[in-house]
Amino acid sequence: MSSFKNIVIVGGGMLGGSAVARALSAKLPASTNANITLINPLPYTVSLPTLPRMTVSDGNDLAETALIPFDRLFAAGSKGAFVKGVVEGIHPNRGEGQQSRGGSVVLADGQEFPYDVLVLAPGSVWEGPIDFPLDEQEVNGFLAEQRARFKKAGKIVLVGGGAVGAEFAGEIKDVWPDKEVTIVHGDTGGLLNSAYPVRFRTSLAKSLEARGVNILLGDYVDEIPLADAAITSAKTRKGSVIEADLVVPTRGPRPRTEFVAKSLGASVLDERKQIKVQPTLQLLQHPDIFAVGDAIDTAEQKQAIKAGAHSAIVVANIIAYLDDPKRPLKAYKPSTRESIVVTNGKGGGRSYIALLWGFVLGDWFTRLIKAKTLLVSKAREYMGYN
Repeated sequence: MSSFKNIVIVGGGMLGGSAVARALSAKLPASTNANITLINPLPYTVSLPTLPRMTVSDGNDLAETALIPFDRLFAAGSKGAFVKGVVEGIHPNRGEGQQSRGGSVVLADGQEFPYDVLVLAPGSVWEGPIDFPLDEQEVNGFLAEQRARFKKAGKIVLVGGGAVGAEFAGEIKDVWPDKEVTIVHGDTGGLLNSAYPVRFRTSLAKSLEARGVNILLGDYVDEIPLADAAITSAKTRKGSVIEADLVVPTRGPRPRTEFVAKSLGASVLDERKQIKVQPTLQLLQHPDIFAVGDAIDTAEQKQAIKAGAHSAIVVANIIAYLDDPKRPLKAYKPSTRESIVVTNGKGGGRSYIALLWGFVLGDWFTRLIKAKTLLVSKAREYMGYN
């Protein structure tokens, strides 16, 4: 690595952009003349598994412990820096064959950062209580508003029965066992989706129903009322009318990739607005741009653990690429079998471990692995807060 190199990382998800930044700062050779810049709208990473519990009730310390600053992220002595900002555009230089050879990213406030290698880890755009603000000045108000809505409501409809909807149902029942909670889910085969076996999906549904959660499969709520709207019911696509005074979108997210298409052209995204990547996790026409996390088009379930696996490949490939751009890089192999841990409040939930013939594990295992603590202490340790 003969000359100074700028590595810019867009997005600070804990196992995405933050993982890349942390690992590069520790693994790049000491002789490497490289600067690492991590850009994120908030001055902290948000531990996403905590959001259902954090936004349902204030009876926890998650607003203090699960929003983890970047100030201890980089390895001691490394040339790493955090920049708070929103990336508005990417301006690649152009070389032979219209392939990028470096460029710059521009923030909404006009700041510009040159890159020799760019990592895109923009994450996803959610709805409702998971739609966490990108302005830190709005966070406290957002949390207070969400908690007040849940507290006030007596009959709650959750629109979407993936892991997010299931976990919201469990958190609500933990705090208010007598509230009426209904999950409306479009899949006819059970909660979540067909990536997981029916026996696991059935077990998860039964664990929620045992707490009084109603589950309506094979139907949709297309119109989500405004947050402050006075409502008495939710109407489904098939004509069912469910009594409700709060309707909460808990559907899956969409990739936060508008700025990528605007900058590099719509062809860099697939039909789901995910970033198209090579097996090496490089963009197809931009070998100096890598991407990780929810926003890429790998054929697998979108989970934090997958972002961690992407990041490990990207870190190794960036080090190799900086050493020799023509050097063969490692390929990422998407998961062929999916594991998952879904909480049902603090007391348990259901887990599926895709080893051998597959294991469905219940409350004791799920409580031990995730439900009781939501892995907050491990997240803080990972971000340098030992």
